[in-house]
Amino acid sequence: MGRTERDQKSIKIAIAGVGNCASSLLQGIEHYGRPEARDGVGLMHLSMGGYAPGAVEVVAAFDVDVRKVGRPLSEAAFAPPNCTSAISSQIRESDVIVQMGPIHDGVAPHMADYAEEQAFRVADEPPVDVAKALVESGAEILVSYLPVGSQKAVSAYAEACLATGVSLVNCVPVFIVSDPAWGERFRAAGIPCAGDDIKSQLGATILHRTLARLFVDRGVRIDRTYQLNTGGNTDFLNMLSRERLASKKVSKTEAVTSQLPYDAGAGNVHIGPSDYVPWQKDNKICFLRIEGHGFGGAPIELEARLSVQDSPNSAGIVIDVLRYVKLARERGIAGPLLPISAYTMKHPPVQMPDIDAAQRIEEFLAGRA
Repeated sequence: MGRTERDQKSIKIAIAGVGNCASSLLQGIEHYGRPEARDGVGLMHLSMGGYAPGAVEVVAAFDVDVRKVGRPLSEAAFAPPNCTSAISSQIRESDVIVQMGPIHDGVAPHMADYAEEQAFRVADEPPVDVAKALVESGAEILVSYLPVGSQKAVSAYAEACLATGVSLVNCVPVFIVSDPAWGERFRAAGIPCAGDDIKSQLGATILHRTLARLFVDRGVRIDRTYQLNTGGNTDFLNMLSRERLASKKVSKTEAVTSQLPYDAGAGNVHIGPSDYVPWQKDNKICFLRIEGHGFGGAPIELEARLSVQDSPNSAGIVIDVLRYVKLARERGIAGPLLPISAYTMKHPPVQMPDIDAAQRIEEFLAGRA
């Protein structure tokens, strides 16, 4: 594919977890390198600091599934249990072979109770030295796509980043970038990072946040609200284990309640995954309801149903985060990156109104921040 002069200076990334989200990101990089897609439809930014999506280059990948470990990345991205809809039937070929990562708590035991095409099957391989692999690959940024509840596993990858000077983009609800102690470690090491728990480009969380903010801005008090989600990918299967959901529920709930200038009461807010429906595959369906009262106490109720392809929806955000982090590295910025984390993550170090975070991002891209 053709590249601009700036694209020749690539953004070298490593991926931890070659699942549906990683597959969509790789397919999107390929898609937006094609002449017919260079109008940027579907992107929030066609270029960021001179970097187009095609500047992103995967130089290392880690997984634990037997159908992915040891295989070329271009094949592993389409291997079961991945089930995302195809943006592109092929991804950019490379010499990258998927390496065995540390397991720790990355695989829920109940995965063994489900069919092979739906669940993880752990490879009988010793894990590689992640820090060594990062150095040898020349990776600048590590993207964490590990399953919800993988506290020990994500922490291990974060330690590898700190040991090697690699930036972390944490797309899962394990609180690393938003944890003050971790954040300070990245700042002291001179490494920019972004997280935690990626929002979708237009998904359940951003829709719920926007509607909640609309109620508040128009003087309508929210009394009760829920958000119920169903899906059929490994993310939803993994979350059938309720003990893995604590941080996910905190992340999704705070993303919405942070928009309210009052406490609606814990019993009046229910936000989180609802169930695993295998035939939905990567299709995520959100059912959302808000009840409130407006002028003179008059009741107002809203119900919405949103249907999205879950993994491309994530990739549409990650492609911007990667380019922002690359620019931060070039400018010598260290520690948690607050505006991009607030705009793209459910549980950032500092919550901001989306409009404020977006403005600060544009100022950063223009070199004014």
